[in-house]
Amino acid sequence: MEIGTLDKQSCHDGAGTLHRAFSLFVFNPLGELLIQQRAPGKRLWPEYWSNSCCSHPRQGETMEFAVQRRSQQELGFATPMQFVYKFEYSAQFRDLGSEHELCSVFVGQFAGEPHVNATEIMDWCWCPVAQLEAQLQNEPEKFTPWFKLEWQHLQSEFAPLINAFAEA
Repeated sequence: MEIGTLDKQSCHDGAGTLHRAFSLFVFNPLGELLIQQRAPGKRLWPEYWSNSCCSHPRQGETMEFAVQRRSQQELGFATPMQFVYKFEYSAQFRDLGSEHELCSVFVGQFAGEPHVNATEIMDWCWCPVAQLEAQLQNEPEKFTPWFKLEWQHLQSEFAPLINAFAEA
């Protein structure tokens, strides 16, 4: 439920102001997860690896519309997405700001290649789940905090759903 508005910059200042957000986990038909390396110009966690796409709904926008809009803008495609769960988290990035989000997590599938927005994304890959698990264990510092939290929760609480996408 929308209870007010605040610009993106202000939401991420200091300890952060709780606001709505979403995270997308897009798998290809081979069961690989699309992950992205955030662009160097990002204020928070630049050049860190993260989930397929994450952003915020605009004022008056439904979460479902925001998911499709932002996927198209950032990844160059929109695909049906399934809502999985919602959670609140906070994470501080150096002295540059914080995330404090009520984040809705979605999963979906896409057969094709993204056409990424270079302002948002520095690099991307379709990553096999086993390889992702190894990278998260061996080099967790290279990944955004929300991605690590979300992936862990998806694996522990929604494994059958994730496995269905990963084994498709």
